[in-house]
Order: sequence, then C-alpha cells, then structure tokens
Amino acid sequence: MTAPDQMKTHATAVITVHKYEPAAYDEPAEGPALSRIHVEESVSGDISGDGLVEFLQAARADGSASFVGIERVTGAVAGREGTFLLQDAGTVQDNIVGGEWFVIPGSGTGKLAGLRGTGGFRANLGEGAQVHLDYWFE
Repeated sequence: MTAPDQMKTHATAVITVHKYEPAAYDEPAEGPALSRIHVEESVSGDISGDGLVEFLQAARADGSASFVGIERVTGAVAGREGTFLLQDAGTVQDNIVGGEWFVIPGSGTGKLAGLRGTGGFRANLGEGAQVHLDYWFE
C-alpha cells in the first residue's frame, strides 16, 4: 500500500561509486553472460551515507544489459539516521544506466524504521548517478 501523494516527500541525491567488482558466473557460447557485481558507493544530497550493493546482471553482446540488486544504505534521510534496503531493477542501453527502486518494507532501522518509498536512478556509464526517492513513514 502506498501513501497518498500529499504525504510523500521528494528526495534527490547523487551516487558516487567507489568500488565496482564484476564477476562472471556463466558465459555461454551464445546468449547473455551472467555476472554478479559488488558495488560500494556513497550518497550525497537529501539522502546521505554509504551504500553496499550486490547486483545480478545479464549482459548481451551489444553491450546492453538488464540487472537486479539489493542495496543497504547506511546514513540519513531528512536528518533521520539509520539503515534501509532498496530493491533495484534496471537496464544498460547506449551507455546509459537507468532503473527503478523501492524501499523494502520493514527494512528500516534506527530513526529510519517505517521508511517506505519508490524512486529511480539514471547515469552515464562511469559517472555519478542522479537518484530520487519519493518517501514516507508508516
């Protein structure tokens, strides 16, 4: 269940990637290659702190890809500190990474207990991602 629009707060931030470690686990002769990608990053803006993500990605020969992931953010939203989990899904196409995410219900800790929200991200490959989250507290 989502909050009415008037109860949501719009947050924006920038993600800076500090560690990006892909590891292939299935590279067939034909079809997309599968890999796990470990990412460590920082977030600055209305959301601040550090993120730790594990992605699963299917990469095609033309450079495009689809991925899913779960990220733990440790930091603050609107000055409230704690941790929360984001579930990500996105694509890579023409050197643009983009996708959507949502706060996993019940994942907030500390002053972020009860955090809910949906949002997304977009970046040129190799650059900081512009992100947004429309959030509320239950």
